[in-house]
Amino acid sequence: MKVVFIGAGPGDPDLITVKGSKIIRTADIIIYAGSLVNPQLLEGKRKETPVYNSAEMNLDQIKAIYLDNRERPGIIARLHSGDPSLFGAIQEQIDLCIEENIGYEIIPGVSSFSAGAAVLKQELTLPGVSQTVILTRISGRTKTPQSESLEKLAQHRCTMVIFLSAAYIEDVVRKLGIFYPKDTPVAVVYRAGWPEEKILKSSLDKIAELVKQHKIKRQALIYVGRVLSSDYELSKLYSWEFTHGFRKGRDK
Repeated sequence: MKVVFIGAGPGDPDLITVKGSKIIRTADIIIYAGSLVNPQLLEGKRKETPVYNSAEMNLDQIKAIYLDNRERPGIIARLHSGDPSLFGAIQEQIDLCIEENIGYEIIPGVSSFSAGAAVLKQELTLPGVSQTVILTRISGRTKTPQSESLEKLAQHRCTMVIFLSAAYIEDVVRKLGIFYPKDTPVAVVYRAGWPEEKILKSSLDKIAELVKQHKIKRQALIYVGRVLSSDYELSKLYSWEFTHGFRKGRDK
C-alpha cells in the first residue's frame, strides 16, 4: 500500500484540500489524529474502510499497520492536523517508508496559523511594519535548539506566531518581553475553525492574565507583533505608479 500523509486542516471540515478529501473517500485504511482532526472529515469514507485513532497509538503501532499492509494494493490515508510540515511528526514515518521501500505522498493542508490569521481578519506581513513571520514554539518537553529560543528570536521584533505554548504563557511573556515593548499587541486564538473557537486580544504585559482567566492551556496560537494594530504603508503591488510584469505604472 501507498501511504498518503494528508494535511487535514485546522478543524473546519471545509478547510481540507480537494485532493485530500478525494483520498479519504477512496482510502483502504485511515489513520487519523483523533485528538486534533475533525471526525466529520471521515463521513465520506467507504463503509468497509477501517479507521485507527493515532491519538491512542504509539509510533510502533502505527508502523505496524504500514508494514502489515505493505504488499497489499491500495492507499493508507494518514491524516495529520493543519499542515503536516509544521510540527506534524511525520518525518519518522517518512523515514520508515524510505527504509522499507513503501511508497508515500504528502498532501499539504491549511495550517492553524493561517486559519487563526483569517479569524483575526489580519494580514501578518504589512509594509513598513513587518515583512517577516516567525513560526515557533517555546521549549518544553520537546526542546528547541538554543539558537532558536524565544529570547533570541524576539530580537527581530517581527511578527511571531507561537505554537504549542499556551500552557506556558507566563514564560512566553517573560521571554518576549526582553525585546518586545510591553504594549506590543498580542492575540491568542483557541481552536481556530472549531465551533468553540475563542479569540483573546490584549497587550504583551496583560495577555497572560487574560489567558489564565479563560483557562486556555492547549490548542491555541499566540500572535505577537505590531501588525495587529499598527498603521502601515500601502502595498506597491496595486499602486497606480508601480510597474510589474503584467501592468505598466503611470505618472500622475
